[in-house]
Order: sequence, then structure tokens, then C-alpha cells
Amino acid sequence: MERLSSLARFKASCPFLGRTQSTTLRSLCTSSSPRFPSLSKLTETATQCPIMGPALAMRSTQMVAGYASVAGQADVQKIHHSKGIFPGTVLSDADIAKCPHASAARAAARMAEDLAAASTPVEAAKAAAVGCPFHQKASANSSTVAPAKEEAAAEDTPGAFSYGQFYNTELDKKHKDQSYRYFNNINRLAAKFPVAHTANVKDEVEVWCANDYLGMGNNPVVLETMHRALDKYGAGAGGTRNIAGNGAMHLALEKELATLHRKPAALVFSSCYVANDATLSTLGSKLPGCVFFSDSSNHASMIQGIRHSGAKKVIFKHNDLEDLEQKLKMWPLDTPKVIAFESVYSMCGSIGPIKEICDLAKKYGALTFLDEVHAVGLYGPRGAGVAEHLDYEAHRAAGQNPEPVRDSIMDRVDIITGTLGKAYGTVGGYIAGSHNFVDMIRSYAPGFIFTTSLPPATVAGARASVIYQKHHVGDRALKQVNVRTVKARLASLDIPVVPGPSHIIPVLVGDAGLAKQASDKLLMEHGIYVQSINYPTVPVGEERLRVTVTPRHTAEQMDGLVAALDKTFMDLSINRLSDWVKLGGRAGVGIGKENEVEPIWSDMQIKEAGAPRTLKNGEQAYVNSDAVSTVRDSFMELLGPIMNVQDDKIDGKVESALVDGALKLASGAMHKVTYAPERVEVPVAPMVAVSA
Repeated sequence: MERLSSLARFKASCPFLGRTQSTTLRSLCTSSSPRFPSLSKLTETATQCPIMGPALAMRSTQMVAGYASVAGQADVQKIHHSKGIFPGTVLSDADIAKCPHASAARAAARMAEDLAAASTPVEAAKAAAVGCPFHQKASANSSTVAPAKEEAAAEDTPGAFSYGQFYNTELDKKHKDQSYRYFNNINRLAAKFPVAHTANVKDEVEVWCANDYLGMGNNPVVLETMHRALDKYGAGAGGTRNIAGNGAMHLALEKELATLHRKPAALVFSSCYVANDATLSTLGSKLPGCVFFSDSSNHASMIQGIRHSGAKKVIFKHNDLEDLEQKLKMWPLDTPKVIAFESVYSMCGSIGPIKEICDLAKKYGALTFLDEVHAVGLYGPRGAGVAEHLDYEAHRAAGQNPEPVRDSIMDRVDIITGTLGKAYGTVGGYIAGSHNFVDMIRSYAPGFIFTTSLPPATVAGARASVIYQKHHVGDRALKQVNVRTVKARLASLDIPVVPGPSHIIPVLVGDAGLAKQASDKLLMEHGIYVQSINYPTVPVGEERLRVTVTPRHTAEQMDGLVAALDKTFMDLSINRLSDWVKLGGRAGVGIGKENEVEPIWSDMQIKEAGAPRTLKNGEQAYVNSDAVSTVRDSFMELLGPIMNVQDDKIDGKVESALVDGALKLASGAMHKVTYAPERVEVPVAPMVAVSA
């Protein structure tokens, strides 16, 4: 930040600084150059400046020479010996690290080389420290590390295409239209969810945009199962599903997912992006004359899969049944058709009209392809998604029966895709459908056939998560309670939220630059991480902050989020809901529909789930002991019973008492001495908190 403040003073005199936004400068200051690791991206750019380039080279030479002139050979040796450092003729990097002076000299030498490579050759490296054996080694080491030059071969060929210039031009386009993506260093802490540390392990922030919707990424029985599977089966799968990577864990997970959706079969992929891409591209390329009907708000994975199929594509307006039907009418009944759509659209929070689309599919002879990525684990009595939730009572009555609920909406959907990397807290994607459909995709899809299988421990954790959520509705009900609370609080402060019936809370900003500034301000000033969302994920002018609330966020944390958003909107003069009303509305905000949207979870459904209460700071998250037991029982065949360390200690004490007692009894028999057996204290296992 100090460097950024210094740069601000020169904005008026430097054309580059003057036309570059502060947010971009901040990113350039804090990001390392991929070609010259010792330099920031800003410094690399500055080497091309006719003013700053020579100045940087001169200063670099001064720094390197300065380290060399501090002391002569004998003086430096005395300093080292006085500190207990006795370097020999061969010095390691560890030796150099012992000396702050030598370490700095090495860093300066490396920076000098990078500056030279980034601009024009300089003699800085020749000024490398002499006299000190540490310096000599540091200089030698740095000179052997050549900076990476990705396009060296082509750039050195006269008349060849300039790949480097092409890359720079493409990146400049992203910066100019403010669609460049920034990647924050966020490391979620298992023991402190939803807290994470940044690049500095001591700098902790609250995460308010993760897709680990239920906190299952650190659920104790999920972690326990993964540890057990890791110990038994090792780190990797060993190959593709067809070559050594098709294990019992994978097959069990696929069976679990098939029963979740009450479908005959399921197939697991490395991610749901891959699942959608591979399935749609294979389906479209195999169905003769296939035509896809794709919702205009579909995810990039679906768009890419349809494109890769080479089939015809017809786009219908988002959730517009009339537009869809008009376009279906244009094709003969015997033409193979696939309607591809989502249940929950993750950037706006809207929900697809699944029943009505199934009606149109039947009428016009089409297959239905439903992406439930942002719904599985979160909706329905067993967490199977929105299609299950729409027939909530029927599916609850059916319990864990794997057979389909006839004529239910989920039964009518032909193909369902989902993820294991969001509400289930692990990684992977899958499809579910008929036996023959799944077998065809398994047999033809390159995205499944030619990739390494997911690790057994990951697959075990995913299955544990699915089983747990099948048997515990409390987490998803509490999530809905917290979502309602935050939405109501934001509405009371005139903060614009795109209306929707789902768990997504899209806070409208309406400008890419402002959205990035708001995200940065929340992170740096309030310790709250909410990623800004811009084009092409959302249309230009509809940029937003996408907030996700979990059942693990506390009441106090929600208070802090709402207050921080309010202050950020005020400080940056971002449009409030009332401002969008005056402007005629945007992205569904400010057009009078805020109070017309009913949440998909009803009050009665939440009440029947036990009306869970929002946590307060210091309270432990609920863990359902019955669901934990079900998970453990499900893995009994593959992983065996839980071997409690405490139980082992008890067994050891009992055996010790048995042997000691036997010896004493034997001795007593010889000496006619009576023995009283030692009392063994058996510790009681701790209770597991249970929510309704």
C-alpha cells in the first residue's frame, strides 16, 4: 500500500500512471511477473519506460555494488566467525540464508538479472559481491538461474509471429474493458469455518462467497472417512477408470448418486464442468440431426458441450416458456431434440420451470437435460435438488427407497447432472439417468475415458457427504433461515439484491470497476471476502457481488457483513435500490418484483425440519449423530469398524490387569495369599451434538 501511495504522487506526470486505475495498479504491484519472478508486474512494465527503465538499471547496479563494498574478505570472515558461522569452500543456499547481508545480495543480484532480461543488458551482475564467500556463492547461484522466456525460440526468428505481443494485446483488452479476473489468495481453515487466511497466514478473513454451501468440506464424519480411506487405499487412483482406476469406492459412489436421484444409473467425472461438456458433446454428436434448445443463462460448461458436439443450437430466452415452445414448434416431431437448462441459476438466483419444461419436452418429443449443480444437497427432503423439492411430501414419504416416485417431476427428467464440489464440500461431478444412456456416455465420452480417476479418499469423502445429507435435513433448512435473514436486512438498508427464490444473494453494483473496488474494500477494511462478478459471467452493466450464506455463519458475522456492505455502498456511492427504481431498473432490480418472489423453501418445510436456530459466536455447529452412524455403517464393508484409540487403550488396560492379576493369583496360590483384582476405569466416549 505504501508503494501505491508513492505512485499516486506521480500520476499527473506519468502518462501510464495517469490512465491506469488504482485497482489495476494495486494488482500490478502485488503480482509477480511470470517471466521474471523477482520483479512485480508493475516493475516489469516500467522497464519499457524511457525514463524509468534506465533509472531502474542504475539503481539496481548501485544496490548490488553496495552490498559488495560493505566489508573486505577478512572483515567479513571475522563477522561470520563471531556469529558461529564457519563457511567452507563449498557453500549451500542454507549457508547463504544464515547471513542477512548475503541473502540480500543474492536477491539484488537476481533482480538485476531479471531487470536486464526485461529491458536492456546492464552490467549490474558484474558488480556482484566479492570478498565474502557467501556473496560469491550467491552470485554464482543466481547467474545459473536463467529467467524464463516463454517465446524465446519464435521471438528470435526474424519474421516469426510475435507470440509475446499477442498475449500482451489480449490481456490489455481484458484490462481495458475491466473484465480481467483477479484471483485472491484465500485459504479456508477447517477448524475455523467460514474463516480463511490470505497469503499471510496470520491475516484471517471471513469468506462470504464460497460454494461450500453447507460447510461439508470440514464435516467431521467426511474428514474421518477420507482419513480412513487415505490410510487404506493411498493418495491416487492409479489410472483411468478403464485402467486400474475403477475401484469399489467409485462404484459405491455412483450407486449412491443413482439412488439419490432415484435413477437406474450414475457416472462420476472429475468435475461437473467435465460432466456437462463430455455428456452434451457426446450426446449431440451421436444423435442424428440433433438440435439443442439452450437457456440463454446456461453455464459455460453446457454452452461448451453443445458447441463441441457440432449439433445445431437454438437459444431461448431465460426461463421463457413461450419463447421455448415457439422454437420447438419449428422442428419436426421426429427430429432428436435436447432441452438443456438449470434448476438454480447461480448468478441471479432464479429457478427454472422444471415441470413446465418437462411438459413441453413430452409434447414435442425432446429429452430434458437438467443441471442441478447449485441445488443438490440444498433442496428436497434428501438433498436431491429442486426437482425433488417440488414434490417434497411425496419424496419424504418414499424415504430412502431407490425406486422412482412415479410421475414425480424428478422421475420425468431424463438426465440430471450435479456436482460434489459445492454443497457436498468435496470435488467431482456426475450424471444420472437410464442404464443405457449412462453406459453410452461411459463408452464414448473422451472426457470420461481418457482422464485419471478421482482419488479413492476424495470419492469416499464425497459419498460420506451425500449419505450424511440424505439423512439430515437440518443443515439445508438452517441455511434457508440465514439466507432469509440476510436478504431482509439488506432490503431494510435499501441495498439492491437481484430478486430470486433460491439461496443465492446477488448484490447488484452495475459497474465492473465499482464492483472490484467494493470487493477490495470489503476485504482490506472489513476482513470480508466477497468476489466481484463481471463479464462474461454476467452481462456488462449487471456486475455484482455474489454473497453466499451458510448454516455455519453466526448471527454476529451476519451483522458484520450487513454493516460492511452498507458502509461500502456509502463510501463508493454505489446505487441503492431506490436509485435503480429512478433509473427504470436493471437485472430485475427496481422494477417492483422484490416482494413478488416466494422462497422455494416454505415456512412449513423449515418448521418440519426442526426450525433450526442461527448459531452465535462461540457455539459449535450441530452434527447429527444418527447420520454419522449411517455413514459409518455404509463404509463398514470397505473400511471396517471405527477403531477408537480410546478403545485400544481400554483393551490394553484390561489385558494388563488380566496378566498382572494372573501372576499375582499364581503367586498367591503358592503363598496362600488372597488377591483383589485391580479396578479398571473405562472412559466414556464423548456425546455428539444432534440437531433436529
